Amino acid sequence: MPDFAYTARDLSGKKLTGVIAANSERDAVMQLGAKSLFPLQVTASKGARTKSTRRVPGQAMSVFYIQLASLLKSGVPMLRALTVLSQQSKNKTLTHVINEVKSRVEDGESLGDAMARFPKVFSDIAVNMVRAGSEGGFLEDSLERIGGFIEQQEDLKGKTIGALAYPGFIMCVGTVVVVVLLVFFVPKFEPLFARMRDNGKLPAATDMLLGVSSFLQAYWWVIAGVITLVLVGVRQFLETERGELVRDLVKIKSPLLGNIFLNLAVARFCRVLGTLLSNGVPILRSLEISRHAAGNKILSDAVVQASEDVTAGEKLARPLAASGHFPQTVVEMLAVAEESNTLDKVLVQISDGLEKTTFRRLEIAVRLLEPLMLLILAGIVMFVVIALMVPVLNSTSAL
Repeated sequence: MPDFAYTARDLSGKKLTGVIAANSERDAVMQLGAKSLFPLQVTASKGARTKSTRRVPGQAMSVFYIQLASLLKSGVPMLRALTVLSQQSKNKTLTHVINEVKSRVEDGESLGDAMARFPKVFSDIAVNMVRAGSEGGFLEDSLERIGGFIEQQEDLKGKTIGALAYPGFIMCVGTVVVVVLLVFFVPKFEPLFARMRDNGKLPAATDMLLGVSSFLQAYWWVIAGVITLVLVGVRQFLETERGELVRDLVKIKSPLLGNIFLNLAVARFCRVLGTLLSNGVPILRSLEISRHAAGNKILSDAVVQASEDVTAGEKLARPLAASGHFPQTVVEMLAVAEESNTLDKVLVQISDGLEKTTFRRLEIAVRLLEPLMLLILAGIVMFVVIALMVPVLNSTSAL
């Protein structure tokens, strides 16, 4: 239900202000009367946002936008289309939100404003594209593009997670194996090597291995505490503005994966900016939205500076090139696109090209990472085995 801001007086004459949820202005007045309040002014509170909503999976949102576009193109009225989608939705949160949006639209609120009340469900990109489509008369096309954009982002996320899942699994299993060997397996050999250690004949590798094992057994709680404190401290630091800058700078400057993270962030920025521009959203507003979509504080700050230069009358490509964080090929393509007035189309093409190139590099990096992690794990296990076997072999030779 919509929210209405009211000004009223109670029975003692005291002036009160607040917000009340009602189906209409008349319903709001009746509710105030039932509370023994005399309304002086009741207006629709269009800027209010609803809090009690959870996030909806991207795939469900993509289906919602595409189906809504199809229904509207088929001539189905907006309210009827929203009713159908709320009945078909299997996600309880999305069903509730669609019903709320329908109620607000039924009371005369625009679709974009109604969606803006649910920021956890409808992103700023979707809201601004819907508003532009409603004002420009191409709402169905805007909804289709939103659905396609979300679907592409979900595919991108799925491919990235899928590519990194196996190396992450190997790392976790390897860590557990090494800890189990050091804590439970190695200590069983210590009584066998006690005499060799007293005589000074214990190999240095074996002595070091036993020392590490003893330290882990005796001070595991200290290690766990230090790791916990470090993780908490790092997490708190990353939540600060400086921490975000450091994290994002490390991501795009790291030796192996830096170019991959940078290209993915630039691709997201270009795709969002191109999609917004093609739907009639003004360039300054598009830059404000797309800089957050990049997911990188370094690039976001560069886009903010570029927005100021664009406001002063400059082209977009020049300040992006001056930041030093955008690839030269991307900057050159943007410069040509601005001259030919095809910026929206070229931005989407840049995003497509960057994503294809990046995934090829990601596949190569993952293929190199998997055997590298296996070699590291095998090397650690081999060191443990050799460190334990050398004293036994030396004892056998002496006998």
